[in-house]
Amino acid sequence: MLLKRSLPRVRWKYWFKPWQQVDLLLFILPVALTIFGGIMIRSTELNQGLTDWWWHWLMGGIGLILAIFISRCRYDNLIQWHWITYAITNASLIAVMLVGHSAKGAQRWISVAGFNVQPSEFAKIGLIITLAVMLHKRTASNLDNVIRALGITAVPWALVFLQPDLATSLVFGAIVLGMLYWANANPGWLILLVSPIIAAILFGVHWPFSITLFGDFSVTPLGLLWSFAMGLLGFLTLPWRRYGLGGISALSLNLLGGELGVFAWNHVLKEYQKDRLTVFVNPEHDPLGAGYHLIQSRIAIGAGEWWGWGLFKGPMTQLNFVPEQHTDFIFSAVGEEFGFIGCLVILLTFCVICQRLLHIAQTSKDNFGSLLAIGVLSMIVFQMVVNIGMTVGLAPVAGIPLPWMSYGRSAMLKNFIALGLVESVANFRQKQKY
Repeated sequence: MLLKRSLPRVRWKYWFKPWQQVDLLLFILPVALTIFGGIMIRSTELNQGLTDWWWHWLMGGIGLILAIFISRCRYDNLIQWHWITYAITNASLIAVMLVGHSAKGAQRWISVAGFNVQPSEFAKIGLIITLAVMLHKRTASNLDNVIRALGITAVPWALVFLQPDLATSLVFGAIVLGMLYWANANPGWLILLVSPIIAAILFGVHWPFSITLFGDFSVTPLGLLWSFAMGLLGFLTLPWRRYGLGGISALSLNLLGGELGVFAWNHVLKEYQKDRLTVFVNPEHDPLGAGYHLIQSRIAIGAGEWWGWGLFKGPMTQLNFVPEQHTDFIFSAVGEEFGFIGCLVILLTFCVICQRLLHIAQTSKDNFGSLLAIGVLSMIVFQMVVNIGMTVGLAPVAGIPLPWMSYGRSAMLKNFIALGLVESVANFRQKQKY
């Protein structure tokens, strides 16, 4: 009894006090996905002679340590460093183009101490921080601030697109749209931002009564109808109403976007990029080529039925019928070996993660923290929707990994660093006294 009194008490609450405001569920669920993702990667590599699945857990552990450390640091200190963050982001993307390594037609990796690092993954965080600072100081309710934010986004976006990395450039677009919406941008402006892409699709598809004037220049009825509708939207939402300049600008932008889209399709995009964008519509058109991934993935998911074949027992997975299954198509392994119920659990887990991110954005003490959380939310949601959509044939094969589950060292670290930033926002929602 005397010995017990003489020894100092271990005050566990004292050690956990610096993290008392963090969202514990937001830590637990990504860790659970990481553990489960490692198991599924092991399943896909079981009969391939590969043993690098443990890297998934190792990078997840390193990422978790970084996230815990970042959550203890004040996120608002990033405000004074945002231009340096932006400069480092762009410098790393330029370095990829100069000294990077190429694979599958793209130059995306830099070798650091024997490891391949993908700067475009970390550029997503750099962009989120820079945009959050800008929109924190000046909201997107003013069109000039929206244009300024788009100008800031254009530089890293262009550098990523030139690698070429179309998938990551699409993630950049989702991030900026989500953050602009949260920063009080007019929804009509956001529709106008994406309207040229839709115009490019409508002008590029050969509809009935399409007219080819000369070269690649063509006019389609649906393309014209869409362009005039966007002209009307521009007239109603843009501030340049005098002489109808807003409507004329929106109309011209869509006509130009449509024709540039046709030109890019014919002269800029590589063949594998075209295949990835279109094959999901009819993968049976090229069942042994571009459509092979999608066909095998859908068969694997469908074969799982309700409860799946069981871990390490899926025939499509164990016989290696699904290419790149440990990275982009990891969800097909879940569908085959754990069935519809397993897929539903994964989807519900992501939904809860997104709900916690949204809750932190709503309860942040300032706009900067709120925008950080929304930027991370936009990134996670877009990657999740596109990845799962492409495995079931509802989205193009864009090469976007499933967060915390697909194999990818840079992507794993990026996801946990982003998680740490959001947890920092949660941790410093109230003034704490230690």
